[in-house]
Amino acid sequence: MNKNEKFVITINRELGSGGRTVGRKLAEKLNVAFYDKALINELKEKFHLDTEQIEKLKSGKNDWWKEFINSALYMGQGMNEMWYYNRMTSKEGYLVTSSDMFKQDKEILTKVAEEDSCIIAGRNGFSVFADHPNHLSILIQAPFEHRVQRIMGKQNLSREEAEKVIKKVDEMRENYVKKFTGTSRYDTRNYDLVINMEGKTEDEAVDLILQYIG
Repeated sequence: MNKNEKFVITINRELGSGGRTVGRKLAEKLNVAFYDKALINELKEKFHLDTEQIEKLKSGKNDWWKEFINSALYMGQGMNEMWYYNRMTSKEGYLVTSSDMFKQDKEILTKVAEEDSCIIAGRNGFSVFADHPNHLSILIQAPFEHRVQRIMGKQNLSREEAEKVIKKVDEMRENYVKKFTGTSRYDTRNYDLVINMEGKTEDEAVDLILQYIG
């Protein structure tokens, strides 16, 4: 990846690994926008996006698109992993997907990357941008115990509750990826860089990525 040209970095991460925080901090270091699936979904709700409206975006509604981007950046400042976890596990969580929703997500993410360099955290980014000429694909993992302890601390859950949340989200994400990409999110061949967070801080993981980029 050439950081001196327009680029897109995609980050797949396991729940509780700290991957979203790594992505956000990396975006700050590189001075680019950061987007994740929770943010994209919130924007879809705010703007009542449907396929027709996305087609209008693609056809050059620049003022509308600027509003979309500005809202994304503003909203992203107040988001955190707790909000993301709660959305993932809520009764009406956004992982209730369909082919049409997948198409919408893909088109929005593609449009985001066309505008400027960015970092996108999401379960299918590695596939959406597989043919992008300046794309870096990253997977951030952590041992199960590391993830359990992190979720227990952030959500004030018991061990049993934290384990249940992690297993549920892991299953949902894997099913989603297999359905729409035909591969597993755990297949390391989908990534340029895989980071195990055991014994590492988010800042140390960011430094590793920056060293890899050069």
